[in-house]
Amino acid sequence: MAAAPGPAPGDASAALPPPLETRRGRAGAMKLTRKAVLARAKAAELDSVRKLNCWGSCLTDISICRELPNIEVITFSVNSISSLEPMSQCQNLSELYLRKNSIPSLNELFHLKSLPRLRVLWLSENPCCGPDPHCYRMTVLRNLPNLQKLDNQAVTEEELSQALVDGEEITAPPAKRILENGCPEANESSTTECTTEPKSEHLNFTLEETKETDGSRKKRNNILNAILLLMKELDTEGLEIIHQTVGKRLQALQKKELQEER
Repeated sequence: MAAAPGPAPGDASAALPPPLETRRGRAGAMKLTRKAVLARAKAAELDSVRKLNCWGSCLTDISICRELPNIEVITFSVNSISSLEPMSQCQNLSELYLRKNSIPSLNELFHLKSLPRLRVLWLSENPCCGPDPHCYRMTVLRNLPNLQKLDNQAVTEEELSQALVDGEEITAPPAKRILENGCPEANESSTTECTTEPKSEHLNFTLEETKETDGSRKKRNNILNAILLLMKELDTEGLEIIHQTVGKRLQALQKKELQEER
């Protein structure tokens, strides 16, 4: 079925939070500010922030995360983040979404090894994933064995055992490259101009991420409202197509549930 020309009211992209107010720092870096965090999380103080959703905000500098001791869920997907070090002190962090960023090396996982409650990590579509999906997954699980879900796929006991054999253990943080002038090398992404995310990227915003950050009930209600409104515009033939599609979807879900119970 061909994709719609634009997002319908109430779909995942329509539910995205408003554009973030960021600060452009040295070499064009987009820095997440205290003011922006408090506004997005609707909190009065940084230590009261529990969930933060900054999807698709052109971010390169997230050093403010060092001041979020009680954060539990972070969504930074579709940005230009290259270092995980700022999150190394987020001891209550349980879910971290970093899909489609600029993480250069799996050595950055060193900064997450000290987070005792981390159970969900989404790291796919980063340079660090490399050309070998198996090697990538095994290395992540060897260094973060408490994960229950990696890249929206449940972690199994068999995988954890295999990771001890096939995964590479990371024992030190990534070394910073030093330029000839003695200054740390700037990230390639930090020197580029920030542009507005195209609508097609917003449509790729996964329901898994919105569910974990904004609440599944609110998201589901938005989608249902949009569908019900659109159904009023359909004729008999259109409604029949919807009826058949829903029937097939229900059968597929019921079959999947039966298979999982066996």
